[in-house]
Amino acid sequence: MKGGVRKNDMAILEVTDLHKHFGETEVLKGIDFSLERGDVLAMIGSSGSGKTTLLRCLNFLETPDGGRISVNGETLFDAADQSAQTEEAVRKKRLHFGLVFQNFNLFPQYTALRNVTLARELLAKESPDYRANKARILAEIEEEARALLAQVGLSDKTDSYPHQLSGGQQQRVAIARALALNPDILCFDEPTSALDPEISGEVLAAIRRLAERRITMVIATHEMGFAREVSSYAIFLADGLIHEEGDPEEVFGNPKTERLQSFLRAVL
Repeated sequence: MKGGVRKNDMAILEVTDLHKHFGETEVLKGIDFSLERGDVLAMIGSSGSGKTTLLRCLNFLETPDGGRISVNGETLFDAADQSAQTEEAVRKKRLHFGLVFQNFNLFPQYTALRNVTLARELLAKESPDYRANKARILAEIEEEARALLAQVGLSDKTDSYPHQLSGGQQQRVAIARALALNPDILCFDEPTSALDPEISGEVLAAIRRLAERRITMVIATHEMGFAREVSSYAIFLADGLIHEEGDPEEVFGNPKTERLQSFLRAVL
């Protein structure tokens, strides 16, 4: 089954016939879906279904072999036209997406605040007015970073280093860091898989608050109850295809294929 026909004229993100190979193995076999601004898409599926590869293609950490990716009506990737995929162009396109990894990937030598401000500061240096307005620009970046850390419940941890933070706190710093660049779409790759169950709740609570703020998100997760609760749309991936998609209550409460039924029986 070739997955996904949800298309609309108000889409912030459109993914069309996306393919990805690793050697002889085809990991994505023609993925189609779209999101409206404020949507929260839950991607579920077993390990090896293609969830992480799809997220990495959206963030241009992997280059698809076929298909198209568009954001706000602008084509960011078209396999039929590779001329626009220069390193500089890809770097700018990546700014449309924020990615929170399974493992926190914080810089151990920097404080929580510095981890959040770093990317913004590097981008700011490319601005032609940076040198003339350096103090003001850096102050604004720091103020915004402090606000983001407060949003994820870490206003008292700005000067803490990663080794001084719990896993849940580190992941919340990673969320603030992803938000700092104001991406169109925020992506999560199994954000609680590296956390103990008693700690994962604080990360899920932070993501819930983002959903309440209508942040557009794509979340690959094994937390089925959370996915059903927070998402506005859900897709079930298996073997690089979307086998079912739709309203979360339908996908989780009334699975139509034996494959999804078996998956849910195994994880619930």
